[in-house]
Amino acid sequence: MAALPILLLSIALLFGGAVLAHLIGAASVLSFFAADRARFLAAAPQRIIAHIDLFSIMSMPLFILAGEIMNRSGVTKALIDLAMALMARLKGGLGHVNILTSVFFAGISGSAMADAASVSNTLVPAMRKAGYTSSYAGAITAASSVIGPIIPPSIIMIFYGALMNTSVAAMFIAGILPGLVMAGALFAANAWIAHRHNHPTGERMPPREILRRFVYALPATVIPVIILSGIVFGIMTPTEAAGVAVCCAIIAGLIYRQMTVRKLIESLERTAILSGSIFILLSAVAIFGYLAGLEQIPARLAEQLIGLGFEGWKYLLLLNVVFLVAGMFLEVPVALALLVPLLVPTGIEMGADPVHLGIVIIVNLTLGIVTPPFGAALLVVSAVSGTPYWSIARKAAPFLLVQLGVLLLLTFVPEISLFLPRLTGFVN
Repeated sequence: MAALPILLLSIALLFGGAVLAHLIGAASVLSFFAADRARFLAAAPQRIIAHIDLFSIMSMPLFILAGEIMNRSGVTKALIDLAMALMARLKGGLGHVNILTSVFFAGISGSAMADAASVSNTLVPAMRKAGYTSSYAGAITAASSVIGPIIPPSIIMIFYGALMNTSVAAMFIAGILPGLVMAGALFAANAWIAHRHNHPTGERMPPREILRRFVYALPATVIPVIILSGIVFGIMTPTEAAGVAVCCAIIAGLIYRQMTVRKLIESLERTAILSGSIFILLSAVAIFGYLAGLEQIPARLAEQLIGLGFEGWKYLLLLNVVFLVAGMFLEVPVALALLVPLLVPTGIEMGADPVHLGIVIIVNLTLGIVTPPFGAALLVVSAVSGTPYWSIARKAAPFLLVQLGVLLLLTFVPEISLFLPRLTGFVN
């Protein structure tokens, strides 16, 4: 019963605007006293350091820095120009360009919100000018931004790996096929809608222009290739790959002649802010995870759920519902910090693979950002493009249905996520 006042106070403070990391840490410390485990608090600092003093977590601020530099250094225009050259000539070509640009962005920034904001600024006006409705242009921009955190490198994957002590390299490699499957499903949906509503076809570019754009985009496109090949072939760890990504991002910015000292300082400042907030949250979660282990909460929760019949495929469906709803209302790192330490160990107790669960959870949370009534990506696209929110949400509904179908496929066919990690020896 002592836990009830702590829970009610935590909920009240959360809605009152308290910082989540401070709230989780304070509630966890109070729970030690409520559970008569106060004597174990002496080891809490060691637990926090052990939780965040991991070589793989060093990759997080480095990948954030690489993404921040590339967002400011002319990479966006080079990638969009290349996608235009490859896809614009098809029926509904600019929709395909939008999706392919998100695939390129995924291998660079790994952020759905950064993708949605950047593409909204550039491609949505171009699609309007070509004859697409603003709502459809915004809808496909929001829907394709989901690919960002699935295809590596992904900050969310690093965060999940830190929470569950799971190989970040395995997570990166596991995200490749699911991300490409998601992109393929969106290409198919856009092609069907384009033929049904007679969307415009772009002009065919001469081979020389396509080659010119490909060469110009090489500094941008080669970065994810270096990162993934280095990790897959064991040349680099994810942290070393992140360091290489930063160097490549700076070189790309210099090649495109848009890298300045001011932009580099802005990137470093933004990286420090984001990294600091994530590490504080990880520290607070470490205290909560320590208490959960002492009280055997995951094992008890597994017993309760099995007793209620939630095991196997039923538990996977429950995870989907919980994380999809969480993604609608909470920021992704917050949802991960609150739910992963409780629900993922329970799934592992039932025999699920932590890498497969990680991919399923990440897809759920990213789909949450394009799901009404909130949908953070929908809000961003609406604000940037000046298009009414609900008109975008309505046009995004077919894409969301297709993405939910892909989610179910990834949930019940684990081999899509685990094939490449097993092939490369990162998962047994």
